[in-house]
Amino acid sequence: MASSSAAQRSGAPPTFRCIRPPPTANHAGDKPKLSGVVFDMDGTLTVPVIDFAEMRRRVGVGPTGDILDIIASWSPAEQERARRVLAEVEDEAMERMKVMPGVPRVCELLDRAKVPRGLVTRNVIRSVNHFHDNHLEHPPFSPAFGRECGLPYKPDPGALLHVCGIWGVDPRFAAMVGDSAKDDIVAGNRAGMTTILLDTHGRYDPDNMPDPEQVPTYYVTTMDAVGDVFESDFDLCAPEVRPT
Repeated sequence: MASSSAAQRSGAPPTFRCIRPPPTANHAGDKPKLSGVVFDMDGTLTVPVIDFAEMRRRVGVGPTGDILDIIASWSPAEQERARRVLAEVEDEAMERMKVMPGVPRVCELLDRAKVPRGLVTRNVIRSVNHFHDNHLEHPPFSPAFGRECGLPYKPDPGALLHVCGIWGVDPRFAAMVGDSAKDDIVAGNRAGMTTILLDTHGRYDPDNMPDPEQVPTYYVTTMDAVGDVFESDFDLCAPEVRPT
């Protein structure tokens, strides 16, 4: 398995692992272009604070199955009750929200190269606005979509493809960064993007993922390592301007 090429050249320990080639990798050894990056929010751009097991308990669902799919199958009255519980949990999380270390560096790296950065979360847009208004010192992620924005939620790739369409970027030249293999990585892989799994708590064994769709392009344990991936393995370039 490949690891950080920059680290290998310098003799320093690798900061990331390349699990499989990026969609646009070539045999000539040229760095593939990267012209857009979509980020998850909770546990990716922000330090994980939501207790999802407690959320499921309070909503009244078991430990398995997609909680949003399960709620959608309930009666309107039960759905409304569940939405109130979700809002309570998410409001509590907003009070404890902190930016993930390394996010400022990654923002500066992409902004300097004029590579757009977007945000797609299964959280609500209220939480996204709170993040932008109170915790981010850089320009906001754009576009930014929450679960109530009318787009399919991850692991459906629809929202990621929509973002790439807004940018005019072929998904093969974009990346999805997230901490959930079953949501973020599956969505990114289905969209045909480079995928980067951020595992700050050692939840995953990248060599033994339970589903092939959950296998990321890169595995990292810090957001700083995401920046290392971009600097080491990609040619960061702004999207091409399409003729009008």
